[in-house]
Amino acid sequence: MTKIVIIGGVAAGAKCAAKSRRLLPDAEIDLYTQDTHVSYSACGLPYYIEGNFQDYRQLLVRSPEEFAKDNIFVHLENKVSKILPKSHKILVENLKNNDAELIDYDKLVIATGARARIPQIKNSTLKNIFTLRTIEDGIAIKEKVLTSKHATIIGSGYIGVEMLEAFVKQNLRVTLVEQSPYFMPAFDNDMSTLILEQLNSISNDRFKIITNSVVTEFAGDENGVHLVRLSNGQEFETDMVLISAGVIPNIELASDAGLIIGQTGAIFVTKEMQTSNPDIYACGDCAEKTSLIDGSKIWVPLGSTANKEGRVAAMNLCGQEDYFEGILGSAVTRCLGFTMSMTGFTEKKALENGFSPVTATVSKNDKVGYMPDVNNITLRIIADAKTGQLLGGQAVGSGDADKRINTLTSALIAKLSVSEFVSNDLTYSPPFSTTIDPLLNAAQILKSKLEQVNSS
Repeated sequence: MTKIVIIGGVAAGAKCAAKSRRLLPDAEIDLYTQDTHVSYSACGLPYYIEGNFQDYRQLLVRSPEEFAKDNIFVHLENKVSKILPKSHKILVENLKNNDAELIDYDKLVIATGARARIPQIKNSTLKNIFTLRTIEDGIAIKEKVLTSKHATIIGSGYIGVEMLEAFVKQNLRVTLVEQSPYFMPAFDNDMSTLILEQLNSISNDRFKIITNSVVTEFAGDENGVHLVRLSNGQEFETDMVLISAGVIPNIELASDAGLIIGQTGAIFVTKEMQTSNPDIYACGDCAEKTSLIDGSKIWVPLGSTANKEGRVAAMNLCGQEDYFEGILGSAVTRCLGFTMSMTGFTEKKALENGFSPVTATVSKNDKVGYMPDVNNITLRIIADAKTGQLLGGQAVGSGDADKRINTLTSALIAKLSVSEFVSNDLTYSPPFSTTIDPLLNAAQILKSKLEQVNSS
């Protein structure tokens, strides 16, 4: 009988456990997590805090009891502190009673995820300074919101932007501090500027966004944080702080076990999700990814990717054959009615990876102008000057920005050139698009720019 042990139980670990059971009905499957919950939607936490639903249990996909019905044994509040590859054992510490024991495995899966990056800020251990990764984090933040008037957010990544909306909709005044000169710096600079201008235009003094600044110190007392100080000398009062300054892959167990860590700082894995040890697999936010654009190594932690990787890991450790080829880094979020979406390489990333990027940016209605729900979107698409290959795209606006990016992802996976893409037969009807879709309009402009570049 095969004994499968999984470390971590959110997206990748839970998916791997469920798929392994379907493939090997007689296998012994144990999942260990230091969390108090298993198999939940961490991506839904901002929307719970925002008030879209009141019961956090709606975020739970599957309970330990439901797993147990399939003979998958979930061990909550159990921390794996060491992997011993030579003896095929792990050392597990029970966080409830401090007992420790060695557990055997035939196949091991590391799905330890990532943790919040905490910048070096004085007094960052004061009460009411939060990160958002777990169910407990979400519950604690929502409770504090009820007794607060002002919240501070550090960082303008996806979590920071989603929590800006959540706090505003909970009637808090918000100050967001971003160390980069650009808001949402994952986007190209001109798109970041557009996003910031749009959000500022609808602020109505409900929130303030400060860029190009660093928080250096928190001040407070035994009741928690009360004051935020910035590197430029500015300071302001606050009732609570959310640190959303990025995440770090949890690789310490793997590194300590002698597994290869990839160039991105996450665990090296093959297309089969196998680590440098043939009996150990890794998946989810702790594992390194491959770019589908050029095969380079990247690290973009996303729940959708974690689910796919968990399935592929299960297939291969159970003796089947499956491959996870890589990702584009496709992402989408919203903030106060404004959508921000991207896929593939930005112009900045394309330059870093040795391409000669050419871009086209258009601002258009997302549907025919006489429709009552028409809105504007700005699209930016990128291609390589030498080959004409599409490299990526970004879309922002109050209209249907994300569906244009979803269309572009298929073109990127197929490695279409701009010339091939402009003949794409996209659907048209006045409630859904303009006669020539904005995406094809951008592609036509990009095709002309490429022809000019190559003829000069």
